[in-house]
Amino acid sequence: MDKLRFGAVSALALFCSGCFVRHRTVAAPAAAKNAPLLTATKEDLISRIQSVFDPIQSFTLRADMAPSVGAIYGGELTDYATVRAYVLFKRPDTIRVMGLDPVVHSKTIFDMVSTNNIFRVWIPIRTAFYIGRNDAPPSSKNKLENLRPTAFLTSLIVEPPDPSDRTVLEDDTDETKAVYILFMLREHEEQLRLARAVYFDRYSLAISRQKTFDDSGAIVSETRYSDWKDFDGVRYPSTIEIRRPKDGYEVTMTVITAKFNPTDLTPQQFVLEQPPGAKVTEIK
Repeated sequence: MDKLRFGAVSALALFCSGCFVRHRTVAAPAAAKNAPLLTATKEDLISRIQSVFDPIQSFTLRADMAPSVGAIYGGELTDYATVRAYVLFKRPDTIRVMGLDPVVHSKTIFDMVSTNNIFRVWIPIRTAFYIGRNDAPPSSKNKLENLRPTAFLTSLIVEPPDPSDRTVLEDDTDETKAVYILFMLREHEEQLRLARAVYFDRYSLAISRQKTFDDSGAIVSETRYSDWKDFDGVRYPSTIEIRRPKDGYEVTMTVITAKFNPTDLTPQQFVLEQPPGAKVTEIK
């Protein structure tokens, strides 16, 4: 027993003496950017979302759009040619996105509209016209043909928490990153579920990412925001990366011009009629 006790004490002494201890320095997140970390409360960050959201009632965007399809979170991705896109938006949920041929900019390759959860998509090269609900499951083997206006609707605007949401704030700061994450939870079948998460860069408190989730907690969309600019008094990101892992595609948008709350935006500009001779597919 004495020998056993002596062995244990000897081992403890070795550890305490530093023979088996290695000291290392962990860099603080601020060291990478040579900038101080900013602090904010949950209420401060909700107010920042509100300050970005409130001034925008409508907009028109001209942007370069680079789509990719494949395994978004690890695997092979196929990149497609960058197209010129025009986006019209009016709150609360009306949006139109038009994509032009990358070579002949006067030629439309797709036109899509969404209003009140109903979408219409026109693909001229296939004389195909689709009508359906935004929450309808994907119907095409071609992943890009499953691109719906709702993908843009949920990514181009960051909304404040709903009054019924429960919010939780995490300070996710370590030696590799420094972000605040505002989680929004909603009641579903008498249980709380994660609905949305908004990320804030702790160097600037700018919104850097937004995730939306389905009822099982799987990611529906992940959008990254960067290079925020002032467009005639309205702050808006000029680079927007939209990822839809369940749908198998991502779209990177680089904003070229943006007009917010334009007075010449009319309801007629959000009307997409079925062209003569189009093959109509109803998606349920």
